[in-house]
Amino acid sequence: MKRNIFKLLSCLFVVTLLTGCAGKDSSTDTTTEKVTPTLSVEAAVPTEIAVPTEAAVVTEAATPTVTETTIPKTEIYVFIAASLSNSMAEVAQKYNEKQPNVKIIYNADSSGTLQTQIEEGAECDIFFSAAAKQMNALKDKGLVEESSITNLLGNEVVLIKPVGGKTTVTGFDNIFEAKNLALAAESVPVGDYARQIFKKLGIWEKVQAMEINEGSNVTAVLSAISEGSNEVGVVYQTDAESVKDLVEVIATAPKDSLDSPVVYPAGLVINKEADDVQKQAAKDFLKYLSSDEALTIFESYGFTVSK
Repeated sequence: MKRNIFKLLSCLFVVTLLTGCAGKDSSTDTTTEKVTPTLSVEAAVPTEIAVPTEAAVVTEAATPTVTETTIPKTEIYVFIAASLSNSMAEVAQKYNEKQPNVKIIYNADSSGTLQTQIEEGAECDIFFSAAAKQMNALKDKGLVEESSITNLLGNEVVLIKPVGGKTTVTGFDNIFEAKNLALAAESVPVGDYARQIFKKLGIWEKVQAMEINEGSNVTAVLSAISEGSNEVGVVYQTDAESVKDLVEVIATAPKDSLDSPVVYPAGLVINKEADDVQKQAAKDFLKYLSSDEALTIFESYGFTVSK
C-alpha cells in the first residue's frame, strides 16, 4: 500500500514538472509575439529615406537654368536718330536685365550728323537711322555690314502746333499761312521728308518764302513748338506723342506725299577698334532690338514695327 502511494506521488511530481516546462515554452512564445512591433519600426525606415530624396527634387527645380550666355564686361557705342532717344533708353534698361555687363553708350542726333561722324572715324558699333538714305550711304562706303541691316520700325510725319496755340493752318496743304515754321534741316530725315511733302503738294516755293526756324534735328523742332517759339512745325508722330501735353497734332502727312515710307534701319558698323567681346555684344544687342520685348517697347512709343 505504501509502495502504491509512493508511485502515485512520483507520478504527480513528474506531471507537475512537465506542466512547469510547458509554461516556460508558452512564455517564450509570448515574448516572440511582443517583438513583432519592432518589425513595424524597421518597415518605416524606407519612408524616412524617401524624405531627403523628395527634398533633393525640390532643390533642383528651384535652381535657375542658364539659357543665355552672359557676355563679359564691355561697352558698345550705339548711334541713334534723335527721335529714338526715349524708347531706346527703356530698351537699354530691359536689355541690361539680361546682360548687365554690357554698357550701352548712346549718341543721339540727326541721322545725317551721325552718318558724317561715322564717315569721319567716330567709334561706333551700331547705327540706328531714321531713314534708309543715310544707312545706304554708309553701306556703299563699306562702313556697315550689309547683311546686318534690318528695317525695324516705321513712323508718320505730322504737322504740330503748341497746345492752345492759334493758327489758321489746317494741314500741310496750307502750311504757308502760318507766320513762321519750325523745320529740320534737309540733312535730317524728317526735314527731308517734309520737303518731299511740300514739293508733292506743289507748295515748296511758298514754304521757302516763310520765316523758317531750321533745327539741327527733330528734337530742336519739337522744343521750338513745345516752348511756343514757332506757330507750327513738322516732326514725327512719336515725337508728338512724347510731349502730347505740350503740342497738338494738326494733321498727318498723306502717304502718297512721300517718295518712300518712313523706315528706321539698324545695322552693325565695322568697328576696327572693337575686340571680340565688344563685337559679340554689338551683335547681341542688335539681335535684341528685333525681339518681341523690344518691339513692344517701340510700339508703346508710337512706332510701327515689321515682325
